[in-house]
Parts: sequence; C-alpha cells; structure tokens
Amino acid sequence: MVQKPTWNRRAFVLGGASSLLAATTAQPQVAVTIDDFGWKQIPEPWRSRASSTLLGTLREYKLQAAGFVAGKRVDSPEGLGIVKQWRNAGHWIGNHTYSHLGIDSMGLAAFESDVLRNQTLLGELLTTPRYFRFPMLKEGETAPVRDGMRAFLKGHAYRNGAVTIDASDWYYSDRLSDRLVRDPGFDWKRYREPYLKHIAGRARYYDGLAAELLGRKIRHTLLIHFNLINVLFLADLLEQFRQMGWRLVDASTAFADPVFARVPSTIPAGESLVWALAKESGRFSDLRYPGEDDVYEKPILDALKL
Repeated sequence: MVQKPTWNRRAFVLGGASSLLAATTAQPQVAVTIDDFGWKQIPEPWRSRASSTLLGTLREYKLQAAGFVAGKRVDSPEGLGIVKQWRNAGHWIGNHTYSHLGIDSMGLAAFESDVLRNQTLLGELLTTPRYFRFPMLKEGETAPVRDGMRAFLKGHAYRNGAVTIDASDWYYSDRLSDRLVRDPGFDWKRYREPYLKHIAGRARYYDGLAAELLGRKIRHTLLIHFNLINVLFLADLLEQFRQMGWRLVDASTAFADPVFARVPSTIPAGESLVWALAKESGRFSDLRYPGEDDVYEKPILDALKL
C-alpha cells in the first residue's frame, strides 16, 4: 500500500511562504541507478539482448545511469564485457560488493574484504570518484559496524551511492520470471501496469517525504535492477516519469545534490537516504521498516493473480 506523507506547514516556517511554494511546485528530478547486473538470471529469449536493450533505452532518453555491480554476477569474460559496454557508453560504474551479502551476516572485516575483492575484479571499470552501494541498503545493525564501515569507505576514497527512491522492482521481476518458468505462455505484458503503478507510488511517496522533511525538492536516485522487468519496461517507466511531470537527469547531476552529503545517525543504518533522514528527525511516527520489501507487494500481486 502506498503511504502518503502528511504535509506539515510548520516545517517551512523559517523559509516563509516562498520556501513552501518552492517545495511543492518545483519540478521533481530523478536519475536512474541500476544494481547487481544479474544478467544470467534473466530468462531467454531476453537474456541475450538484455544489456543492449537497457543501453538502447538510456541512449534514447539521453541519460547517464549509475550501475552498481555485484562482482559474482559478472565474474566471467562475458560478464565483465557487459560492464565494459556500460562504462564505454558513459555510465557510472560503482562497487556493490563481490558476494552481495549483508554486512551484518558477514561481519565487518569479511565485508570490507568483499568490497576490495570486487574493486580488484572491476579495476579500471570503476568510475572516479568511486561510489559504493550497500547490498539491500543495509548499512549495519549496530553503531560499531556502521561507523567502522563508514571509516573504511572514507579511507578507500568511496562515497555512499545512496538511494532516495527505494522500491521492490526485484520482487516484481522475480515473480514474473518464476511465472514464465511455470507457464511459458503467460502474458508478461500483464505486469506492465502494476509495475509502473508501484514505481510511481514509491516515487511520489519519497518525493513528498523529502519535501516535507527538507523544505525543498531534491534530485532523486531511483533504485532499480538489471533484471527482466526493466528489460521489458524501462522505456515505459522513463516515459511515465515524463508524463508525471518529472525531469530525468544524469546520475552525476543527481549525486551532486547536497542531500547526498548527509550522514544519518540511525540504527539500524541504511534504507533510503530520505527514509533514514526522516527517521533521524523524530518527526515521523508512521515510517514502516523495512522501507521496502516483498511483504508489502505480495498481497497486491496475489490479488491480481500475477
């Protein structure tokens, strides 16, 4: 269910009426960030053309995306070749660990080693300045783990490739892929409308939350994945943002927004940056945890028999 933020005019008192007007009328902006690069998990006949399809859509919309690569997904000549295609096309390449396991399940030392393993694998394909994104957006359940990893990233010249618009595209994609295995004749187009509705709802939610919290519109980073649902519907998704009145921007433009310099003190650490800042503020009593997960989307897709 989409949560709608409750607007609080008192949040804009210091800025006066002009701040409130700017926060509510400025054009929302969003950049595309794509995680994992799990190309082998995409079923045929889409797997062989997945990368070219995604790259073609981004080229059509003249967008520079940021790709956060999990090393185990691309640890082969073919996999690294795909990453090289993206780098050569001008897209940012960031570190998403090698194993794509959570920091708390691995432990801090092992997690740090996993980041460096992926750094070695990707080598010069990594964009400078370096960006890192936590798997599942989980940054540590305790302060020592959270702070230890932040110190590690700083020491290795990484910036946090934070997400502002989190979503569950992975769940929609996994369900669709599983359905096609069970029923190869299933009409995959039935997923288009529910998926687009899901992303639109989450985008509006986080944009409203950010405006209420910060008193202004921010340049967002949308989290999606290198998966089947986006091979099928990324073009529709980008067009939907345009029709919603959003401006599509490059990843480099979005990450230049001052909000990405913020470092929330929440424990557990992580989730959407907007969610974490809202939690830290203590002003919002209805923030669900985790911010996004399959448990919220399962009843919706079950009801649609998808």
